[in-house]
Amino acid sequence: MKILVIGSGGREHALAWKLAQSKRVQCVYVAPGNGGTACDARLQNVPITDLIALCDWAQSEGIALTVVGPEGPLSSGVVDLFRSRSMRIVGPSKDAAQLESSKAFSKAFMQRHGIPTAAFETFSDVSLAHAYVAQHGAPIVIKADGLAAGKGVVVAMTLAHAHEAIDWMLLSDTAGVVHNKGGARVVIEEFLEGQEASFMVLCNGLSALPLATSQDHKRLLDQDQGPNTGGMGAYSPAPVVTPEIHAKVLREIIRPTLEGMMKEGMPFTGFLYAGLMISSSGEVKTLEFNTRLGDPETQPIMMRLKNDWVDVLWASTEPSVHSDASSRAIHPLDRMDLQWDRRVALGVVLASHGYPQKVRTGDLIESLPKESEDCVVFHAGTSYAPSQWKTTGGRVLCVSALGDTLTQAQQLAYETIKHIQFGGMQYRSDIGWRAKRET
Repeated sequence: MKILVIGSGGREHALAWKLAQSKRVQCVYVAPGNGGTACDARLQNVPITDLIALCDWAQSEGIALTVVGPEGPLSSGVVDLFRSRSMRIVGPSKDAAQLESSKAFSKAFMQRHGIPTAAFETFSDVSLAHAYVAQHGAPIVIKADGLAAGKGVVVAMTLAHAHEAIDWMLLSDTAGVVHNKGGARVVIEEFLEGQEASFMVLCNGLSALPLATSQDHKRLLDQDQGPNTGGMGAYSPAPVVTPEIHAKVLREIIRPTLEGMMKEGMPFTGFLYAGLMISSSGEVKTLEFNTRLGDPETQPIMMRLKNDWVDVLWASTEPSVHSDASSRAIHPLDRMDLQWDRRVALGVVLASHGYPQKVRTGDLIESLPKESEDCVVFHAGTSYAPSQWKTTGGRVLCVSALGDTLTQAQQLAYETIKHIQFGGMQYRSDIGWRAKRET
């Protein structure tokens, strides 16, 4: 079969890389793709970004299955468009994608359905937002309501930083936020302490298939210092998600979310990502929902997955087959058993000069290592011209490695990085430090 992956980042490269390993696949197309997908003989870039034109192309090309990577096309209704033409696609509807595209919607939804999360208020009025922060003090969290490529969150440790974030998100045109109807809004939340973890499931209505756990590193600098980014590295599995925590998340967060979406007429399909805060006492709260796979968590997770990824995603688009004794519809996902490499996978993001603020592009990338059984360099912000790669975005590459221990995976990733060069390259040298502390 022919498969289409929508997107151009490291997550999409990893998805396409894994899909291309299936014996069921004739070709994996990536729209629009990047320099890495352009140079992989198993993949083919499609330079189309307009969703209607892409749907027309997919229909004429006989694409059997489409997988959506980033949040933008989801919030624009790409799943509704493809389904209106009876085409299989993995992702949520535009309405269901509000769980990510609107922080205000997401927080109100969690409140309605008793899903544990931080206390919050939503503001569009600048003066009221400032007054709320002055009353509650710091540390406090300021979130832009719309999509912001993972950078619309400020954890303000001082009142001055909090007030600055409010002005930046509500008054500035440089925030890079895609505002929802009604204009700019912010969600202001209580500050939670603990460890963050990423919990992702593949869904169809009330059915949920958990993926391997992972932990991202949002801050730009070592020891979780510096500004928030889209993610500077990740590893899988995440030791902080114990079997007890895993069961609690499914019971108290994932299940109520799917039931709530069903009750509100927006059955959830595709990938649901719960960003968690896990306290030292084992309390779990939901920091955010994303309606797609995380980036860079996808890269190490795909390195560990042993199943045929086409079989898994195809099953997620199938209808329920019958009912059991309780009259609950049984979906193929309920019978799916994912197998994971016992080894640890770890990915380190290499970012451009100036990221995450003013990003410089056009730097020549030199000495890219070839793919090996235990190490893959996934591309994100790259382009390929005859015989050379150049940087085109903030996060450029994700060097992902497998090892019997986290230390071994870490060593292989960083040893590989020594052979990669481009102007202004920056990366964290401590990806995995929390897991090492846990173990």
